[in-house]
Amino acid sequence: MPRRARIQLPGFPVHLIQRGNNRSACFYAEEDYRFYLDHLNEQAAKHGCTLHAYCLMTNHVHLLLTPEKDDSLGKLMKALGQRYVQYVNRTYRRSGTLWEGRFRSCLLQQEAYVLACYRYIELNPVRACMVEHPAEYRWSSYRANAQGEEGCISPHSLYLALGQQSEVRHAAYRELFRHELEPGLVDEIRQATNGNFVLGDGRFAAEVERMLGRRVVRGKPGRPFKKSSPPPASGELFA
Repeated sequence: MPRRARIQLPGFPVHLIQRGNNRSACFYAEEDYRFYLDHLNEQAAKHGCTLHAYCLMTNHVHLLLTPEKDDSLGKLMKALGQRYVQYVNRTYRRSGTLWEGRFRSCLLQQEAYVLACYRYIELNPVRACMVEHPAEYRWSSYRANAQGEEGCISPHSLYLALGQQSEVRHAAYRELFRHELEPGLVDEIRQATNGNFVLGDGRFAAEVERMLGRRVVRGKPGRPFKKSSPPPASGELFA
């Protein structure tokens, strides 16, 4: 049975997760995290992906990116994955696979979910009880987004809308982290990402569905998917 094609559109942000094989560790030392981030930055620029947020956990990776082209994301993750696996195998004298098959991803409705995904990603170490506050975790983009530390990220337009000056944006961003994400929202992001669906309201899902001509949300049992009508003219999409 052929694999279901990914749901992605150029210019629309994507949250993705890639896990270690059998949920085994994929980072063992500080140098490993640094190697991954250096090559993430390099390959993202090479393949036309803008990185907004990230979190490197011991056995998986979260990224929030906006691809420029249909194949930007796939090319980035293929090149990055190959380079990192070669590095790990050479460094630790191992062989074989490191990642658990394909990465999982979801297309985001920007206004409703981009900042939520920033928080979801950077709060991962807190939910895992590794730290009490995201600023304590070194291998995420929180310090860059909330404190202005140098990093390999580029702000999304909704992040920039938090304030005209960087100090104002940083303060507004830190304010978003005063409380943890609601459990229902966490589940929503997880389900959409693990299922490779869109993350948005019904209208957004219907518009993406019309454009791609296939189902983009979880189906209901017993109700086969009907092929959508042709996509609207470009001026009507996401109006």
